[in-house]
Amino acid sequence: MKKIFVLSFISVGYFLNAQSLSNSPYATYGIGDVKYDNTIETSSMGGISTAYISDFTSSFNFANPANNANFELTSIKLEATNENNYFKTNYNNTKSTKHSTYLSNISIAFPLSPKLKMGLSYQPYSSKSYEIVHDENLEDGNIRRNEFKGSGTLNTAQIALGYKVNDKFAVGVRANYYFGNLYDLNELSQSNAELVNGYETKNNVRNFNFTLGASYQNLNTSTDRKLTVGATTTFGNTSNMTTDYTNSTYFYTDASKSVKSNETIIERKSISSKNLLPLQASLGVGYGEENKWFLSLQGDYKRGESIAYFGTSLDLQDSYRISAGGWYLPNYNNFRSYFSRIVYRYGAFYEKGNLKIAGQDINKFGVSAGVLLPFKTSSITRMSGLEIGLEVGKRGTLKNNLINQNYINLKLGFNFADKWFRKTLYN
Repeated sequence: MKKIFVLSFISVGYFLNAQSLSNSPYATYGIGDVKYDNTIETSSMGGISTAYISDFTSSFNFANPANNANFELTSIKLEATNENNYFKTNYNNTKSTKHSTYLSNISIAFPLSPKLKMGLSYQPYSSKSYEIVHDENLEDGNIRRNEFKGSGTLNTAQIALGYKVNDKFAVGVRANYYFGNLYDLNELSQSNAELVNGYETKNNVRNFNFTLGASYQNLNTSTDRKLTVGATTTFGNTSNMTTDYTNSTYFYTDASKSVKSNETIIERKSISSKNLLPLQASLGVGYGEENKWFLSLQGDYKRGESIAYFGTSLDLQDSYRISAGGWYLPNYNNFRSYFSRIVYRYGAFYEKGNLKIAGQDINKFGVSAGVLLPFKTSSITRMSGLEIGLEVGKRGTLKNNLINQNYINLKLGFNFADKWFRKTLYN
């Protein structure tokens, strides 16, 4: 049984690496459309995780590995995301839609001892999937076409450890490995010319960094009220991103534009960048009642970076994100009413983006909600169930002929929690 599960885990990981994700035209810049957090539990609460310590024994927190003091069971999560993006620009009054469904998270976590907990996860980190075409009518009657294409996915595999120092204080560490290939292609063609001038950029990413976390929680046993404070820092790029550029002329021999012929290389070069994933920090505070409700406020900061883009350096500015959210459980002891045992989640966020185009910051905001529908045999100590999350938001602007993006993301997953790994681990 365990061998079958390991093989299934590897197979799903391969599928994650191969899948194509739909995203925004803003993915043209940098390493693509970065996913903030693909877990349903976190995204349903507006992104709060830094000061979130689950009251239940079946939920492992990867965002802040210090927040796993209550985790006691083996937890297996499989989650998928359905993205629906609606784009609009005042340039030629253009509208467009993009949809995609992909496997967004797979994880397994288990306790190594009463104080030491461990988790493994695998999910997409960023993606490129865009095609932008600009046609210009020339005075001689010909058409000049400038076409931009992008593809590829950057994935992340993580291993996290959390250690409970005492009843109030815990620390954690997470190692993050980023890998994948990202492609950008800019082609310039003209209706009266046979050859196409193409500038191709290929980013090969193999990168490590580390996240340190700490948390403090004080529980008032007389009122069951608790105060939680958490913090994380991500740092330490230990590998390079290799970027290969090829500037060439060629023509296509097929209608689908997949086979090049008569290619002449004008310029080819390769460079390395060490600042792919810059310093990130997060601070959160939360307050709630044991097994009843929880509310948290969180701030995230990401330092700006410079990344090579079509042979030049693209400077991304500092960004930050403010999130608020929480959960509510009516009455976990009421087995006569199923709805009283559902965990209801809610949240909202505002994100100042790292892109600035045509003098406009590309910001993002949204609201979210979700539920954990417990399985029939679930209890407060073994909260397994069906996870559903919904996020509705907006990114970008219509000013200066830029693109406004409205989106609706639906997330669906399962959390299976039990003690079935524990005996093997202790042997």
